Amino acid sequence: MNQTKYIFVTGGVTSSLGKGIIAASLAKLLQGRGYRTTIQKFDPYINVDPGTLNPYEHGECYVTDDGAETDLDLGHYERFLNVPTSQANNVTTGRIYLSVIEKERRGEFLGKTVQVVPHITNEIKDRMQLLGKTGDFDIVITEIGGTVGDIESLPYIESVRQLVWDLGENNAIVIHLTLVPFLAAAGELKTKPTQHSVKTLMESGIKADILVCRTEHEISDDIRTKLALFCNVKREAVIQSIDASTIYEVPNLMLEEGLDVVALKKLDLPKKAAPDLKHWNTFLKRLKNPKHTVNIGLIGKYVELQDSYKSILEAFIHAGASNETKVNVVSIHSEFLDASDVAEKLAGLDGILVSPGFGGRGIEGKIEAVRYARENKIPFLGICLGMQMAIIEYARTILGYADANSTEMNPETSHPVVDLMEEQKNITDKGGTMRLGAWKCDLKPDTLASKIYGSATISERHRHRYEYNNNYVEILEKAGLKASGVNPETGLVEIVELENHPFFIGVQYHPEYKSTVENPHPLFVNFVAAVVKAKKK
Repeated sequence: MNQTKYIFVTGGVTSSLGKGIIAASLAKLLQGRGYRTTIQKFDPYINVDPGTLNPYEHGECYVTDDGAETDLDLGHYERFLNVPTSQANNVTTGRIYLSVIEKERRGEFLGKTVQVVPHITNEIKDRMQLLGKTGDFDIVITEIGGTVGDIESLPYIESVRQLVWDLGENNAIVIHLTLVPFLAAAGELKTKPTQHSVKTLMESGIKADILVCRTEHEISDDIRTKLALFCNVKREAVIQSIDASTIYEVPNLMLEEGLDVVALKKLDLPKKAAPDLKHWNTFLKRLKNPKHTVNIGLIGKYVELQDSYKSILEAFIHAGASNETKVNVVSIHSEFLDASDVAEKLAGLDGILVSPGFGGRGIEGKIEAVRYARENKIPFLGICLGMQMAIIEYARTILGYADANSTEMNPETSHPVVDLMEEQKNITDKGGTMRLGAWKCDLKPDTLASKIYGSATISERHRHRYEYNNNYVEILEKAGLKASGVNPETGLVEIVELENHPFFIGVQYHPEYKSTVENPHPLFVNFVAAVVKAKKK
């Protein structure tokens, strides 16, 4: 095949319809047919990356191997496709404008007036084709964030219009995801919001090639015909996307609807063999038919918004299916947890995960949760800040360092068991300045970590500023807190664990980012297995 083909996914009527899931599902089907496929996300907000956004604003910040702080949809792309993403897979308006302004300051526009068209749109078009021009992909799917008609989305929509025109017939198509709401009072589905959304898209010069309709009820043939007629699409290109019990059912639903077949036809590409979804469907079968059920407490301070811990929740789904176990994740707000009620609030939990995070709010509750898990022999996993809390708790309770802390929470602590890395001390900018992306870690033999990974060296993704202070490693090891994983470049401890405990491990990195349907993360798989085993006793 000579030319990379492009699929653009836009959304209308309302946000949160699931453009990312539809894009990932289509990519999964195309990948299953043998096409080299990738997905990228263009976000209309002006932050340069999501790294500076509060999780309450935008859900979790997802980190790639190359250290990009990206939108959480990239997590879905990786979980579905089992292929790593990179900096090029997520672009924000802030990054686009920053790049154009830097070019203007360097004099690259030769004194011309810098405008949205052509300068901003050209920059967007260049970014949209970046992955396509590597030669690594047959099809590039681009998800446009936001909703058609939003002021901030206009430059992206105009860039898509130009690119569809530039690339020519059969080389680029537009899928428009929209809502067909059910009005209980009228007792029927309504097509008008979709018609208006498609009209708004057409006013921008773009004709939708495929219409994907989110709905709570089956869309009748009459409604499909009506939508095709009034939205100017082929009848076969009206695709129903009905609510599913899990996002992992969506590829099969899209296969039944023929989304991949219609897309390939419009791109003038052969269908090849039917998609190979054998592994996928084995996972789904295990997910839907669990033999065990466990309750695992997720102790965090952003628990009101589920998307704040999206990758952790999905990693539990993968690990649960792998263990034929339904994992009920019980969200517990660490801010409202203290020594007086920790036993009452954590009663009935089979396992405890202390989550990542930043800042001092809710810290003491996390430390109490660690102590409860350690003393009551409840399987425990601490991630990033969760590992740091385990170190602080051990230093306080076992070594008697009453004010042991991280200098993030208490710069005056007399026992800074967690401290700012040397290279971070003079940094004033917050964006993109943490230890980010994939780093190696050497595992010590005969440890829980080496048993879990079955390897001497691993690579995991990081996102943090503070580290386990090496000045305290030896004394804490002598007291029983084993350092079982060390970064070979920096000498910093990445993993701590306890012996004589059903499962107690803390990791400085974020294992949840690498868990996929086809490769559930071994740390989560072993944690869930340990929880199941402990519950049976």
